[in-house]
Amino acid sequence: MFARLNLILFLLPILLNGEMNRIQLIKQDVVQVFNGMPWNNDQLQTKSNHVWQSFDVNPTIFTNQGNVIIQNYQNAQYYGEIALGTPAQTFVVIFDTGSSNLWVPNVKFGHHNVYHHESSSSYHSNGTIFEIMYGSGPVSGFLSKDVVAVGGLTVQNQFFAEINVTKGLGLAYRMGKFDGIFGLAFDSISVDHLKTPFHRLIQQGQLDEPVFAFYLGNNHPGELTLGGIDPKHYRGNLTFVSVSSATYWEIDLDSVHTGPTTMTSKSMKAIVDSGTSLLTGPKDIVKAMAQEVGAFQFINGEYLMKCSGSAPNITFTLNGHGFVMTKDDYVLKNGPICLFAFMGLDIPAPRGPLWILGDVFMRKYYTVFDWGTQNRGPRVGFALAS
Repeated sequence: MFARLNLILFLLPILLNGEMNRIQLIKQDVVQVFNGMPWNNDQLQTKSNHVWQSFDVNPTIFTNQGNVIIQNYQNAQYYGEIALGTPAQTFVVIFDTGSSNLWVPNVKFGHHNVYHHESSSSYHSNGTIFEIMYGSGPVSGFLSKDVVAVGGLTVQNQFFAEINVTKGLGLAYRMGKFDGIFGLAFDSISVDHLKTPFHRLIQQGQLDEPVFAFYLGNNHPGELTLGGIDPKHYRGNLTFVSVSSATYWEIDLDSVHTGPTTMTSKSMKAIVDSGTSLLTGPKDIVKAMAQEVGAFQFINGEYLMKCSGSAPNITFTLNGHGFVMTKDDYVLKNGPICLFAFMGLDIPAPRGPLWILGDVFMRKYYTVFDWGTQNRGPRVGFALAS
C-alpha cells in the first residue's frame, strides 16, 4: 500500500496591517503511511487583469541565466543543489515560491548536510536571531552572510539563516531529502525583510530577464531556470496572469469546476507554491469536490479514492483561461488506492480564503515567475509541460 512522505507546506507568512504574522496552522508536514491499513482490494500591487498570450522576449537569445537540476522523490518532494562558502559547501534545498528566506542547518540532524562557517573564508558574522513558526513548532537559528552559488550563478555576501532548531518540521525534515529552504517569493514576506538571492541576482544585473521557471518532472528529474525560460519544456503559448499581491506569487482565481459543476460562488485568490506538494482550498469546497470525484475522507483534511475508473475533470479558471486537471493529474497513485491530490485548508481573512496551486498543478503546467520590469508588473505564466 501507500508508503509516502508528503511534504505538504512550508512557510506562509500572512500580512496584517503591514506587519508580518505567521499562521501556525499553515505550512504543516503530513506523513502518510498506508502500510498495514485494513484496505480491501478495491509589497507591490497591480490592478491589471490582463492576460498575456505570449512571452515578450526571445527565450533563445538568453546568455545570462542559470539552470538547476530538480530531483524528484515520488512526485512529493522536488529539490536541487546550491553551495555556500569558500570552499563551497553543498546543500540540497527546496526552491520554495511560498517563502522568501534561505536557510541551512549548522548542527547535525540525521543525514542532512551541515554548514560550517569556520571553514569558509568568505563567511561574515551577523548573529541576529532568526525565527519561523511552523504548525508543529519552531524553526530557529541566527543570521550570517556568505557567498551563495546556484545554477552556475554567484551572489556575494548573501544573508541566510544558520538553523539549529528544526523540531517544527517534524518527520518531513527528519525523513526528507532536503537540507534547507531557498525562498523565491518576494522580499515583503521575508523574515526581517531580507533580500532574496534571486532579487539580488536581478539587482546585480546577472540575469537577462527577471524571471525564473520551473519544469517539475513526473517521476523523473526536472529543471529550474534562473533568468529565462526553456522552450523545450513546454508546448504552445505561455499564458501570463498578473500578480495581485507581490508578497506570495498570488493571482486571481475566477472559478473552480468539477466536471460541469461550479464549486466556487465568487472569485478567490490563489498562491502558486512550489513548496506545496498538493493543491489546497477551503475545506467545504474541497469536501464537495471529493464527493464529485468519488473520494472519501481519510485524515488531516486529505482524501482517498480508487485508482481505477473514471472521474470528472477539474478546471481552474485564471483570468478567463481554463487550466484542466484530469484524474491522472489529480491523484497520486500507489496500488488500488490513490490519494486525491486536494487537501482542505481554511486560511482566515484578510489573507484568505485562499487556494494553493502546488506541485500537482505545476507538474502539469510549466510555470514562469516574472518579477516584472518598469514596463510590466509581476506575473505568473503557464503552459502545458512537455
